[in-house]
Parts: sequence; structure tokens; C-alpha cells
Amino acid sequence: MTDCKLWIPLTTFLIITMLVVTEARIPTTLEGPFKPVTQRLDPSLRRGSDDLPMNDPRLKKNVTSNFPEQIALAISSPTSMWVSWITGDAKVGSNLTELDPSSVASEVWYGKKSGKYTRIAKGVSTVYSQLYPFEGLLNYTSGIIHHVRLKGLKPKTKYYFKCGDSSIPAMSEEHVFETFPVPSPKSYPSRIAVIGDLGLTKNSTTTIDHLIQNDPSMILMVGDLTYANQYRTTGGKGAACFSCAFPDAPIRETYQPRWDGWGRFMEKLTSRVPMMVIEGNHEIEPQVAGITFKSYLTRFAVPSVESGSKSNFYYSFDAGGVHFIMLGAYVDYNSTGAQYAWLKEDLQHIDRTVTPWLVAAWHPPWYNSYSSHYQEFECMRQEMEAILYQYGVDIVFSGHMTLESALQLQTTYQSLEVHVI
Repeated sequence: MTDCKLWIPLTTFLIITMLVVTEARIPTTLEGPFKPVTQRLDPSLRRGSDDLPMNDPRLKKNVTSNFPEQIALAISSPTSMWVSWITGDAKVGSNLTELDPSSVASEVWYGKKSGKYTRIAKGVSTVYSQLYPFEGLLNYTSGIIHHVRLKGLKPKTKYYFKCGDSSIPAMSEEHVFETFPVPSPKSYPSRIAVIGDLGLTKNSTTTIDHLIQNDPSMILMVGDLTYANQYRTTGGKGAACFSCAFPDAPIRETYQPRWDGWGRFMEKLTSRVPMMVIEGNHEIEPQVAGITFKSYLTRFAVPSVESGSKSNFYYSFDAGGVHFIMLGAYVDYNSTGAQYAWLKEDLQHIDRTVTPWLVAAWHPPWYNSYSSHYQEFECMRQEMEAILYQYGVDIVFSGHMTLESALQLQTTYQSLEVHVI
């Protein structure tokens, strides 16, 4: 942990972290706790933002039925990467028939030189439905969602790839990504973007444009992705407060095509930069038979099996000299439960001589001064805070607190430099 300095530029939705080597020494949490350093958010930034309509060019589908779209990467391990995409047409209506996932293959052709693909990986495909057994509400069934794991990758190496079904043929254009360096105290991602509560608004476009300009090597998405549950099943304009705008709704509805629009909106970035997601409250999305989180659990590949959790609600991964722990605030977090047992096991096996930085992320912060969310997750804090201190977690990233509150940034490091832009 010596010879490291952390630089965090912060916007409302976006934090870019850069790990750079300097002679300054930052103390670890093992030497704390320290008096928090606080900087109040500029209140002039507290402005609303209009939704992006579904006919916006960035949200519209621009490929024919069986060609891949919404292409996204996710870290699997230091030597493997997940590639996900969607084919076929989603449907909204009353009596819907799901697409057959086996009708389109899941292939990724990849190699170290542009246009020369020396390896082919095959994966799995699935579909999901969002069903509402209420009069006047419409159902949704997704396109075919593909997940392929590329294995045996070399660290710090560029790979060029196409994905799709070569037998149709319906392959994507070529994309490229670069793998991370091997876990080591001397190798780090050059820049990490941290985003929460993004949605699909005009402000979202500003955030993503800013992010692209900063060229991150990884995205940490700390929940509340699309806000599809701010809409009726018939679409239209979203509501800042669903229950206020639609008090007679029989269930918290969603307009699932917003998920497809969001995947297209993000593809320019996620097709070349791995995005690691964790669920937020807007991903709950209840439907028939008490089913929840269906879109979140189906659309994203995360290293749950690779990290031993076997749950997409919580997992961990390495990125160079940083070990990331992604925790689920909307599933059981009791000290007697499966998530806590997995967390303890994960923490016990971290080698801080290999990954000196230990970073945790979950959606709702344990500490905040916003009246609507004050002590909302006090129970989770009481169950998990002690073990995170015990193992010296260096930084925690959360979302949930949007512009309605006077946000404050608190850190355990007195020497941490914070720049609000």
C-alpha cells in the first residue's frame, strides 16, 4: 500500500479513479478510523432532466433480426472475459410466445490481430418474460440473450472479436478489448469509471459522453441502471414517483423495452470496456408469482461461479492489483446467511501482497443525511460493517443518493484528494 495515491474526480453519476505511483503514502483503514473529510455537492447541479424517448437514434434498433446488438463485456477472471449480446426482436403485448434460444447460435470469433480470428468460443443463450396478470397491463418477452466466456486470454493483450451465428450468417462488426495486467502490487487498470443511478435521460448522455472522453479501462455500475420501473407497461413518459403518478396501478409496472434501449445506448462503450454491475432497488421489478430481478439476472454475465458465490447478486473479481467485492443489498445479508458466508470466505483468501487494494461496492450507502433514505440499510450495516473493517476494505462505492439530496463525499483517508467537477 506504500507508494500509491488515489485520485478521484467526481460528478453526480460518475467517478473516475486513477491509480498512479507517487512518493506520498496513504494510510490504510487498518490504521483508522479517521475523521471523515467532507465536501458538499454544488447545489447548482441539482436540476431535472428529460427522458430520452424510445425513438431517439441512440435507443433504436439498427440491425436486422438475427444480427447481434447490445454487445457488452464483463470480466470473468484475469485470463477470461464474458461477451454478451442480444438477437431477435423483443415483443410487447397480451398473448406472447417466447423466442426459441436454440434457433440462433452463440459464437465468438477472436484473435490478437484485426480480421484474423484464431479461436472460436461457444456459449449459452436464454430468454425471459415479464408477465403481469392484470387487466390493461401488457406483457414482455425478450430477444435471445447470449453469453459466451472467452478463456485462456493473455494479460494486458488486445483481442479483436466478432460475435453472432456464423451459420446464418449473422456476425457482428469487429470489436476490440484489452485484458487487464496480472494481479500484482505494481500493475493497475489505468482508469476505472464508477457510475450509479444512470437511467436514460439527457443527463445520462452527458455522463456517458464524459466517460467515453476519459477512456476508462473498466466500468463499475453500482445499481439502478435503466429505471424501466418508472413507466407503465404501455410506455409513454416516465414518472419521478411511480406511486404518486399512478396510485391505482395494481403492481409496480415496468416498460421493459427501456432495457433494450439502454443496452443500445451503452453498446458503444460496453462493447470494448468491461462493465461490472450490481443490482439496485430499481432492478427489483416484481411480476407474476412474486418473481423479481428477472431482467437483471438474465441480461448480465458476472463472475459469480468464478468467485464461488454462485449468485449474480454478489461476487468478486480482480483487476490488476485491486480486488473488488460486489455485495447485494436486496438479498439476505444476515451474518447467518449465504452471502455473508461467501463474503467471509472471499475475504479470508485475499492476498494483499498480490492485490493491495480492496474495494467494495453495493447500491445503497450505509451513511447518508437524506431524509428519504436515512438509515434505510442500517440492518445491513450492522451485519456486515465489522467484517469489512476487520479485513481492511480501503474504499466503498455506492449509489442510490441522487440529486434530490445534498450529497456529501466522505472518506476514511485524510490525504485522499477529492475533486468535484
